[in-house]
Amino acid sequence: MIGGGLVQLCPAGPERQARMDMTRPSWWKLDSSRFEKAGVRIAALLTFLMGALNLTSAVQPALAARLALLETVIPLAVRHGSRVTSALAGFGLLLLAGSLWRRKRAAWLLALALLAVSIISHLVKGLDFEESGLSFALFILLIVLGNSFHAESDRPSVRQGLTTLGAALLFTAVYGTVGFYLLDRHFSVRFSLLEAVRQTFGMFFEFYNPGLQPITGFGRYFAGSIYTIGLVTIAFAALMLVRPVLVREPATAEERKRAGELVAQFGRTSLARAALFEDKSYFFAPENTLIAYAAQGRGALALGDPIGPPEEAAGAIRGFRDFCARKDWTPAFAATLPDYLPAYRAAGFDTLCIGYEGIVALEGFSLEGSKNKDLRNAFNRVERGGYRAVVHQPPLEDALLAALREVSDAWLAARRGGEMHFSDGWFDEDYLRSGPLIAVYAADGRPVAFANLVPEYQKNELTLDLMRHIPRMENGVMEYLFVRMLQWARERGCATFSLGLSAIVGVGERPDDPRVEKALHTISEYVGRFYNFKGLHRFKEKFHPQWEPRFLVYPGPASLPLVMDTLLRVHSGKNYLLRFLRG
Repeated sequence: MIGGGLVQLCPAGPERQARMDMTRPSWWKLDSSRFEKAGVRIAALLTFLMGALNLTSAVQPALAARLALLETVIPLAVRHGSRVTSALAGFGLLLLAGSLWRRKRAAWLLALALLAVSIISHLVKGLDFEESGLSFALFILLIVLGNSFHAESDRPSVRQGLTTLGAALLFTAVYGTVGFYLLDRHFSVRFSLLEAVRQTFGMFFEFYNPGLQPITGFGRYFAGSIYTIGLVTIAFAALMLVRPVLVREPATAEERKRAGELVAQFGRTSLARAALFEDKSYFFAPENTLIAYAAQGRGALALGDPIGPPEEAAGAIRGFRDFCARKDWTPAFAATLPDYLPAYRAAGFDTLCIGYEGIVALEGFSLEGSKNKDLRNAFNRVERGGYRAVVHQPPLEDALLAALREVSDAWLAARRGGEMHFSDGWFDEDYLRSGPLIAVYAADGRPVAFANLVPEYQKNELTLDLMRHIPRMENGVMEYLFVRMLQWARERGCATFSLGLSAIVGVGERPDDPRVEKALHTISEYVGRFYNFKGLHRFKEKFHPQWEPRFLVYPGPASLPLVMDTLLRVHSGKNYLLRFLRG
């Protein structure tokens, strides 16, 4: 069931008018986190460079004088193994640099371990004091910055990675030891039991085969299988250790109850009802503020602005930013109002206009006048054709919902896609039963279109969510549906009606618009071949709404690809690329 109850339709209470102070807070000017962020970035870059240095050093010959000294102390096999170890540690540091940039605690621990290995391996392979000293200096830097690496990893994934690594180690120990001991006729070396164990672990962890010379095809296959197991297992374990936190259960019953109370008390946009859908998780600020979000991979997308007292919004924004940092998520806010833009910018976010929401003032709505001629003609033609609109109040009958499901299924099949989520409801009988629904019936009594009606909470406003119709129906039916919705809302005393967001349309069209908005406009021209954004906008224009801007709030230009990927995923699910290609 899509969660949450329905408040009284079009409540008579006045809209909340309080607005936050537009002045940036004083703490913004001296934000110590900037220096911490710089330290983390420097450490990540140095880790990458240290990895490259390890790889380079591993293939460079040692200085003759130092090598002569080592030859009297350390065997050739050990020195050669140290080169391989140094190279592997360097490769690991290269891979971990990105996770350190993301402040991963697990990556920090692994980097310390690899640097410790590097310090020793550089000394053993050729008394390379310079490389060893640099590794030690970076080791100390990471220790000093230890508290800055606080991003969590997904605990079930960490357990899975460690369990897999342990199981693979045990399996390989038995598999390799028994194999080398019993199959030594396939190699040029005869193995004792102890030598078979040493050979197996050396190959697993160092990818090194001192003296191992297979003399048969099966021997080469067996040796290769040890390398394959070691490479795949270590790579899988490393991936699991730095995986971002995954949301497996969106919210508890207690959290949903508290969210419903806050939405009922402070909700003031057409998205407030969608904050209670079952695909949402919740972040609660210390007092009375709620942020509803959905997380996919490394992204966490909040639906609209914080819901709560305006004076708590800035703190909630900063709190959600820090909460996402600990989870290794990139935070963003979708479809926000202009009200809190200074607070978002003060918290380090950028803003991007992504479209305009159409708001119809119902008191002035009419079919009269020359500007409404086309709308009036379409309305009258449909009525003369025997169509009628009926508003069904809860409880809705099973037979009605069954008939409407056929309409919905036909609409989805025509779009060649599944249900949308996040800011849109989906066909769920419990959800549809929770409020009024308007349906248009043809002359023969068949339903051909419907929409469910959703109230605002602190505004005397109504909006629609689920809107479905059969393919190939008579022109003008949707205009008829909307006119009847607006008329019904006005009769119930509602002041305004939201037609929803016209995404992308009108964005980046002016010469003085930001470059990122102009880029979005260019993208929309291509995407428009698949999704008729402009056609939907022209349809809404027939009802002469007032257009209000809505924004995407994101951490910065570098995060936009991830944020847009998260936006598509939370709306369309994991198969969004397939939907896009289908058109």
